[in-house]
Amino acid sequence: MATVYKVLAQAVSTTSEATLYTTPALTSTVVSTIVIANQDSTAATFTIVVRPSADGSTTAKHYIAKTVTVGASDTTALTLGITLAAGDLIRVLASTTTCSFAAFGSEIS
Repeated sequence: MATVYKVLAQAVSTTSEATLYTTPALTSTVVSTIVIANQDSTAATFTIVVRPSADGSTTAKHYIAKTVTVGASDTTALTLGITLAAGDLIRVLASTTTCSFAAFGSEIS
């Protein structure tokens, strides 16, 4: 089995839930850190969802952060150690489009 340490995904936020990362087929992933950066001069909120591939839509059990405030021109780093199977998703949204998300970790295949 090969383990690759990498930037898993980077994206600018949307104000509706969008996929940040999907674990590739025949792969497991360990997400070590998710960083949220607010480039705006006012505070914003963010939400992060981890959803197994077998679950068709987001429900309350999938939230790992819901409407969390990140200050103006500030960054929040969440060190989590999330494990994902093939097809599992990380989905994100923010109250503004001035936030960016970055996920770092390793893929094992």
